[in-house]
Amino acid sequence: MSPRRLLLVSPTFHGYWRSIEAAFRALGYDASTYCYDAAPKAEKLWNKVRHELPARVRGQQGHLSPDLVSARAAHAVREARPDIVLVVRGDVLTPAFWGEVREVGAVPAMWLYDEIRRMRYDINTIGDLGAIATYSSVDAAALNAKGVQALHVPLAFDPAVVPSPMAPMGEFNFIGARYGRREEYLQAMVAAGIPVRAHGRDWSSHPVDRARTFRLEAPPVPAGRDLALPDAYGVMRAGLGTLNVHGDQDGFTMRTFEAAGVGAVQLVDRPDVEHYYDPGREVLVFTDPDELVRQCRNVMASADRMAALREAAAARTRAEHTFVHRARSLEALWQ
Repeated sequence: MSPRRLLLVSPTFHGYWRSIEAAFRALGYDASTYCYDAAPKAEKLWNKVRHELPARVRGQQGHLSPDLVSARAAHAVREARPDIVLVVRGDVLTPAFWGEVREVGAVPAMWLYDEIRRMRYDINTIGDLGAIATYSSVDAAALNAKGVQALHVPLAFDPAVVPSPMAPMGEFNFIGARYGRREEYLQAMVAAGIPVRAHGRDWSSHPVDRARTFRLEAPPVPAGRDLALPDAYGVMRAGLGTLNVHGDQDGFTMRTFEAAGVGAVQLVDRPDVEHYYDPGREVLVFTDPDELVRQCRNVMASADRMAALREAAAARTRAEHTFVHRARSLEALWQ
């Protein structure tokens, strides 16, 4: 019997589609991927001018033309003729795309890595599109309460991504976008004399990054530019510790599992991380700037204990929180 054909329809977002595709291949699927937001550089520039800049002026998000993106994704479905179409996020895709999935006889399914309230989906109609898995336990509960079967499937770590080798760094780090309380926490560390550096285009003072993010100023936090995923892993592992700040997110970020997986000292802002890791033994938790500063000072004074924490976090991640573990959970959407 030939393996089931699975088409992953995913954003290019940091190349995570490669990890998801590889996980399903490891489970015996004939898996391939179509990245719905991939486009030539000239088209990306046009999209930024035509869609993203006006969206920012209106206080909205988005830089893609839904009709064009959906037509291309539907063509990819017709070409592949898969048994299963697993859409990652995908809220830019129109009903015409979902209709094409059904037209070729594929099982439609989705895995959401954001809250429904922050996407273009309507919680009252999303169940009509296909089987649902979400990283948000709150959304999963809300959907099930409405009679829509939804799985809670958290994000994950890919142990096949090799961290770039780096010498130990005598500073803490944060890698990610600049929003919510993240800047508040980082500025509290700077004010307390804690060595820290933020990485990403939203923090960088480089002229190109300022232009890309439509801003003139840079925050008063030491900063570097965007990092490729192997470099991000290397920085997290080499640093004194890495911050994971969620704000009002319901689900846990990919960074939760990546930081632990590479053996970093993770400082995370959510006590409910205990559902995945043991606070104090595998991760460190803080809930306000003062507690973050205290935790950082404890890290700097406790090298031996931090070495044990790093090892325990990495072992727990590889045993329970890889993309292969998540792919096994996602199979319930079509079995």
